[in-house]
Amino acid sequence: MKNSTTSIGVIGLGIMGGIMAETLLHHKYKVCGFDVAASAMKRLKKAGGRALQSVQEVVEQSEVVIISLAKTEALHWVIGQINQAAPADKTKKQIIIETSTLPLADKQVAALALEKNRRIMLDCPISGTAARMRDRAWTIYLSGPRKACLQVEPILKAFTNHTPYIGKLGAGTKLKYAANHLVAIYNVAYAESVTLARKMGLDPRLLLEHFGNSAVLGTGVMRLRMPFMLDHEYSPPTMKIEVWQKDMQVIGDMAKSVDCPTPLFNASASIYTAAMAQGLSQQDTASTAEVLSKMAGLL
Repeated sequence: MKNSTTSIGVIGLGIMGGIMAETLLHHKYKVCGFDVAASAMKRLKKAGGRALQSVQEVVEQSEVVIISLAKTEALHWVIGQINQAAPADKTKKQIIIETSTLPLADKQVAALALEKNRRIMLDCPISGTAARMRDRAWTIYLSGPRKACLQVEPILKAFTNHTPYIGKLGAGTKLKYAANHLVAIYNVAYAESVTLARKMGLDPRLLLEHFGNSAVLGTGVMRLRMPFMLDHEYSPPTMKIEVWQKDMQVIGDMAKSVDCPTPLFNASASIYTAAMAQGLSQQDTASTAEVLSKMAGLL
């Protein structure tokens, strides 16, 4: 699909959806979008996109639609609105790219509802934050009908070169769960390491300096989140604690449903819950370092 002719709709213009819309505009795609938040619509207009007044308008004027939502309730509502709209091109099935991290069962219900209305839903969750996309460091896990995935791959290449085809619908979400499971643990581990350094009287910046790019100890999560911890500054967030709590719940529920023990994940969960209790819900997930600092008597 070439950017000079393809019209793309983005439903959900938050941190992730907003940066996708702006990037597509930068790549000369025709972009329209909708969000219930007026501020998000304003950002789209400022970037040069068309902010439309409903989901239905977006669907009726778009060849491909990208969905980026934070909650299951929003997904069900959006799918209902999509199915009330006529596709932009009635001669072929409209492709809906679902990028959210949500319960797999809800995505499967959404895909079935869209299929009944001659639409194809692809499950394409994103591993990475808005900040990481600027470095083209996202990975988008494509799953669903292979032909449709290949058809929209050029669009997704606007965001990253890492767009592997994972398998049938749902495989992408399962891989994203595994990725976020690790991120949850890594994030708390780095917060614990920074706290240990401070308790020992060691400058924690030495950790990032000597471990950040290590082939053995360094990870992208360390390089992204440890600077927040070092500066005790967690805003603007790359991922809010409040939103991350939703992901933790989804991953935990999946693990339980397949009888998989997750002792490290479960241990990290209580730290995020404590962050919520300490009023850090709108801060970056790196603020788990503040929770551990308080536990260690540093604050």
